Amino acid sequence: MSDRPLAVITGASAGIGATFARKLAQRGYDLVLIARREDRLRALAAELAETYHIDVSPIPADLAAEDDLERVAGHVQNAPRLRLLVNNAGFGTLGFFQEADVRRQMQMHRLHVLAITRLTHAALVNMAPRRAGAVINVSSVAAFMIGAGNVSYCATKAWINAFTQGLALELSAKKSPVKMQALCPGFVLSEFHDVLGMDRAPVPKSFWLTADFVVEQSLLGLDAGRLFVIPGLRYKMTVFALRWLPDPILRRIARFMSRRRRPKK
Repeated sequence: MSDRPLAVITGASAGIGATFARKLAQRGYDLVLIARREDRLRALAAELAETYHIDVSPIPADLAAEDDLERVAGHVQNAPRLRLLVNNAGFGTLGFFQEADVRRQMQMHRLHVLAITRLTHAALVNMAPRRAGAVINVSSVAAFMIGAGNVSYCATKAWINAFTQGLALELSAKKSPVKMQALCPGFVLSEFHDVLGMDRAPVPKSFWLTADFVVEQSLLGLDAGRLFVIPGLRYKMTVFALRWLPDPILRRIARFMSRRRRPKK
């Protein structure tokens, strides 16, 4: 049996999730990787196991489906060496809420809210009695914004921030060393926006972050015990401004951003 710490990562087949997997493998973690795309998940697991000589378990699952979510939650709750849960699985949509496919909107809420609720509960039931471990919930700078044309995404990410902060306060009240983090990146160069169908051209190049930078900032923040991690100076300044701007200006910014985030033609 391995005595290495174990990390569970959702949405692990690409982008930020796959980068978390690589960096945690470098830190000596065994891994449980969760995603829907089984072929890519198994390929990544094989690569990391061979390169870093760690145990990597791929678990194909759709966390928006209740049966799959409960199956994964069982793995999380009963893993004896669990030290880190990264709730990264998620997606975005474009367009006005009333014109969107409501099934897709409901799927987003199930994935961003219900799945994170269930898996975080399973992780804390596991880690809190042993007084060791951490949960990273991948949120977004969008959590601090009004979401014209992006309502469900902004709303669910704002919920993630509130949920993570609330749990951190509870753990502190119980004098638990278990850590919580809300990771709030801006635009990241990954498949996320390709799947979304968003045209990247209107966004200045200086606002695009690499997944490697985002994950490195997250792990450094975790080492330092920071609750909110906002990678990049531009985004730190953006969030600071959003917290203090009057509502009429925020609404104007939201309308402007909704025009820039149109689907590709």
